[in-house]
Amino acid sequence: MGLYDRDYEHRKFGSLSDSASQMGMAFPEITPVVKWLLIINVTVYLAQALGMDEILTERFSVFPASLATILQLWRLVTYQFLHGGVTHILFNMLGLFFLGPTLERHWGSKKFLVFYLSCGIAGGLFYILLVVVGFLRLGSMIGASGAILGMLTACAILFPHFVVFIFVFPVPIRIAAIGFLVMYFIAVMSRGSNAGGDAAHLAGMVTGAVYVFSQSWRAELRLKIRSLRWEKKIATERQMQIEVDRLLEKVHNQGIHSLTFKERRILRRATKIEQKRNRL
Repeated sequence: MGLYDRDYEHRKFGSLSDSASQMGMAFPEITPVVKWLLIINVTVYLAQALGMDEILTERFSVFPASLATILQLWRLVTYQFLHGGVTHILFNMLGLFFLGPTLERHWGSKKFLVFYLSCGIAGGLFYILLVVVGFLRLGSMIGASGAILGMLTACAILFPHFVVFIFVFPVPIRIAAIGFLVMYFIAVMSRGSNAGGDAAHLAGMVTGAVYVFSQSWRAELRLKIRSLRWEKKIATERQMQIEVDRLLEKVHNQGIHSLTFKERRILRRATKIEQKRNRL
């Protein structure tokens, strides 16, 4: 059973032993989500190294051998915490360490975590799609590189003054991102030995770009949804007040015994809402 991500990192990902130019080559201050992602990744790798590699890969990698394994959706997350060797996890964790804190401080911990996992999930889904349609051969997908490259792309868009080091050469982050994008596209189309891993890289980068570029319209959409919910709430409360006024008038004219079970329930509900509002 092949592992698409076993050795591709030291071939193509030396670039992420980097730091942003604004950091002055200093180590970034670690942030909460990045810290826990590092801890989890290293802990899982140690478990793999201590003899659990085969069972963890079998149960938690992306392996679209059948509909049953495709529907095991947790694999789209868990495969991101498995790695195929020292260089594999080393360069991925360097990328997380140097790029992650900047994005987490920029977006906040919750948003950053959603972004990180989403880029990895997109990589897994794209790989599954290419296997299902017969474009790529079947293999186990492991590694955090889709998420790492999603972060690289996001930083390239948001912080174009950053510089990454490819081996010993400083390269502007946008040039690096474009170079990786072209390289991975060619690798996938040529169906090379690590085409599955390269497909995950490509999907992670595209997802990172889409996430950043869609921020404005997603914010507008959230605002519109909140506005519609508020308008619906106001309309509902107004309608309830009209109904309550009608029922109170009925009680005044005909007595409390004239109310039906449904009308009594409406009054009780209105009373609870009013009591809750007064407590606030």
